[in-house]
Amino acid sequence: MKKFIVLTLFGVLIMAFSGMAYAQKLDFKASGSIDFDGVWETNVPFYFANATGPGGHAGHAGIFKTWATPSFDAAGNHAKGLDRPAAYAYSRGMLRFDAVMSKELSGTFIFEIDALRWGAPGVGTLTQASFRNNMGSWTTDQAAIEVKNVYIDVGLPYFGIPVPMTVRVGAQTFGVRPNIVLYSDGAGITGGIKADPVMIIPMWGKMQEGSDYAADDDDMYGLHVNAKLGTFTVGGYGLYYNLNTYPMTYATGWSWGTVGGVPASTSASYGVVVSGTQRADFWWLGAYVDGKAGPVDINFDFVYDHGKVESRWTPTTEDVKYSGWATRLKADFPWEKFNFGVVGMYASGADANKTSTSGLPGTSVANPGSSLLSRKVGSYIVPPGSEQSPVGQESIVMYSCFNAAADGGTGIAQMGNYQQVSRGSFGGTWFAKLYGSVKAAPWYKVTLQGLYIGDTTKHGNTFGTAVKTGTTTLRDDKDIGWELDLINEIDIYKNLKFFAGAGILFAGDALDLYNGVNKNYSPKNPWNVTTRLLYSF
Repeated sequence: MKKFIVLTLFGVLIMAFSGMAYAQKLDFKASGSIDFDGVWETNVPFYFANATGPGGHAGHAGIFKTWATPSFDAAGNHAKGLDRPAAYAYSRGMLRFDAVMSKELSGTFIFEIDALRWGAPGVGTLTQASFRNNMGSWTTDQAAIEVKNVYIDVGLPYFGIPVPMTVRVGAQTFGVRPNIVLYSDGAGITGGIKADPVMIIPMWGKMQEGSDYAADDDDMYGLHVNAKLGTFTVGGYGLYYNLNTYPMTYATGWSWGTVGGVPASTSASYGVVVSGTQRADFWWLGAYVDGKAGPVDINFDFVYDHGKVESRWTPTTEDVKYSGWATRLKADFPWEKFNFGVVGMYASGADANKTSTSGLPGTSVANPGSSLLSRKVGSYIVPPGSEQSPVGQESIVMYSCFNAAADGGTGIAQMGNYQQVSRGSFGGTWFAKLYGSVKAAPWYKVTLQGLYIGDTTKHGNTFGTAVKTGTTTLRDDKDIGWELDLINEIDIYKNLKFFAGAGILFAGDALDLYNGVNKNYSPKNPWNVTTRLLYSF
């Protein structure tokens, strides 16, 4: 398989260069954006679950949020950010360069420049921590430029097949229904075969290259097909992740409890490479419909995940099997200056008696009242590295909102993992949302929305850690709560927009926490006020 992939890549490059003789004059284009975001909130954990909120890094890696650990001290009293208002500012710059030689040949560079926090500690020397997210440090001059994408787009000769074909080679964005399944950046190849009305998109991504001589690498294979049928686009896809090293290799030394991910120390242990001791195979199979039925715009998704994780070094350890699903239906009814809509989403939850917080083989199940080992994950999951959480943007408090595209995106449910699967922001929850908006002026739009959010985890809760009275067994609640949001969008200039939103979640029992000592605790209702100033060019 490796030889086939390498030969394919060389073949594509030869075809690209063979067309240079017919290339036109270079057209060099630049575009991008700059934003500034502000957040003022209580009990809405930051995406990376740092010490300013009630989150914990263990939750970032697993199937459950597990946000109680840093919220109470050894005596069971409040610690860190629980029930305390928190405020911070952050920003991001995006810069894109397109070198277009002709309609058949172009190259693209996309850079990101992030300030994870304005005022984050700077790094005086070029250690690994200064490579990203530190634009906001005082005196700046940080190595904050990130290379997001670098790829070539090539239009292929027909080869006797009378349909347009394209190929994209390089570090690129792999996206398949990003708000529910896949949004990842990485190196690989995607194709495009347009046989009207059908579009066929094969894809391959090199997720991790281990030893060149061993079968220890990780690959993603996918096929995405859709067709335009009347007023609807109907599509389906399959994604296969062959992970011979799982969790994927990562570097130790980060202290996720510090603002901006500054390393806990600069000792020699920083940057130690850790490789997973398991292997895994995962599938995602999905279908969708987008279109218009009369005046109503409809979006429908259904996706099923299936897989298995097995231990390579301890073959007697029981495998962990994965099987989950999610569905979402959205309907919009536009009428003059108004738009009314409804969204319903359901994603299966895990069973705390059958899986651990990480889901890995040989680990104890999440329910402390059981002595069993992890063996089955029923929660809906998203692929390793998928940024579905910030892309979802279903609300301001629970899920994510208009400014969540930057690293400081907010939302209680946000969860991602770059080394292994996670439940994203949907797994273990369901919601029903009703909203309405009005274009009150050419420069102003206001939206009011309400959600009821439920918990689908069994024998425990997706976020809360409350236990049954007199035991250590997790309590199983179904009510996450009611959320109410107000969103304002203002066009200051044609290319300058300002967003301001506020939301509050009237928390249900499924968000209650155990203080680790002697009682359950109901945190204050989470609320969030967030803004974004966005300049696009």
